[in-house]
Amino acid sequence: MIIREICTCPLEIVHDIIKGKWKTMIIFQLRNGNTSLAQLERDIDQITQKMLLQHLKELKACGIVDKIKTEGYPLHVEYYLTDRGRKLLDAVLIMQEIGIEYMVERGQTELLDRKGIRYKN
Repeated sequence: MIIREICTCPLEIVHDIIKGKWKTMIIFQLRNGNTSLAQLERDIDQITQKMLLQHLKELKACGIVDKIKTEGYPLHVEYYLTDRGRKLLDAVLIMQEIGIEYMVERGQTELLDRKGIRYKN
């Protein structure tokens, strides 16, 4: 991940941090607190472990997520949103609302129903 050194707007920095297919979904999945890598992999359809680890590493480098390692065997790692990550989560939740509205307007509610996502008709 490359974050530009020179920008014309702070939004360019945020865009650099969250660009990619999976980052906003990772942030969304961490909304309820600490989560293991395996749980994130189960919760995010079609993400590979390699891509998940790469995005978590990038989000960690930007101070969006952090991780807790538990001593002992087997090693247990949990990821969580930092204060900055929780701020970004607010924006992600708004983005999801907009996506839901868009899908409902176009009658594309099958996915929402399958995932148990609530929406207004």
